[in-house]
Amino acid sequence: MQNDIKNVAILGLGSWGMAIALVLNDNKCNINIWDVNSKRIKILDKTKKFDLLDWIKIPKQIKLLDDMKETIQNSDLIIFAVPSNAIRDVAEKLKKVALNNKINLNRKVFLSVAKGIEYETYNYMTDIIGETLNIKSKNLFALSGPSHAEEVSKKIPTTVCISGENKTILKKLQKTFSNNYFRVYITNDLKGLELGGAAKNIIAIAAGIVDSIGLGDNTKAALITRGLLEIARLGKKLGTKTETFYGLSGLGDLIVTCISRHSRNRYFGEQLGKGKTTKKILSEMNMVAEGVLATKSIYNLAKKHKVEMPIVTEIYNVIYKNKSPKTSVINLMQRELKEEKFL
Repeated sequence: MQNDIKNVAILGLGSWGMAIALVLNDNKCNINIWDVNSKRIKILDKTKKFDLLDWIKIPKQIKLLDDMKETIQNSDLIIFAVPSNAIRDVAEKLKKVALNNKINLNRKVFLSVAKGIEYETYNYMTDIIGETLNIKSKNLFALSGPSHAEEVSKKIPTTVCISGENKTILKKLQKTFSNNYFRVYITNDLKGLELGGAAKNIIAIAAGIVDSIGLGDNTKAALITRGLLEIARLGKKLGTKTETFYGLSGLGDLIVTCISRHSRNRYFGEQLGKGKTTKKILSEMNMVAEGVLATKSIYNLAKKHKVEMPIVTEIYNVIYKNKSPKTSVINLMQRELKEEKFL
């Protein structure tokens, strides 16, 4: 990798991928964006109007490509901005492209901006990227925090956190992304950051249910507080740092996802509360609610490690066993009384 990160490849042209591209374009990086939907790429490249966030005019400096080789071959940094359930497939495609064209991926830096944990393997997003591409851990990083694409794309002040084990590269990434509306902090607790980003989406689904069935601010405040406890409890069992969950990638991301009108996961929960089925809601959404798959992964991960996560359990039962949301709320309120302990 060069001394400065200037050439950036983004894999995935969702709203978050575009928002990240706009930040980096403002910071004078050279941006290539690849997406699997070649027809859509060609339309957007021609019109320069972004279809998911209609106020965005795509800057002419940003190149939209359907050729992955062209996208990544001269890059210093490769960003995975696809949904979590597509990370493995895209990594496999990238592996083939690199092998066929003799591109040394270990000379590049990889950043995941996806939030999720793979079902059955319980792999974090950076685990999947590293294992699939045979990338050294020092070149793997993740970005998380309270950062809806809708607001970042409008240059509304936002703070996030980037994590990885190599502090030298972390500082380069921090400098590459930071500007007067996008501020980046760094941490070395990569797994804590990724766990917080995945698990908060489950609590946001619960927050949507709270809104939908007519409960109040008291209920939502309790949900956020106790939800944070559940996430931190699992994190402690998995060896992460407890303080990570007090920060931007923990509490910060949890709050914004539970209260924001932009939150797809909160919206999904709201529709559950109205009595719609999971299948019906997902068929009507044009973007991914990451918390649906994360619920299954983290519910089973908690069971495996014998970690008590009652809110996650109830959301799992609502999504996958068609339990009544109102019954779930009653069950949570009627649990055995106990002392309040954070961990």
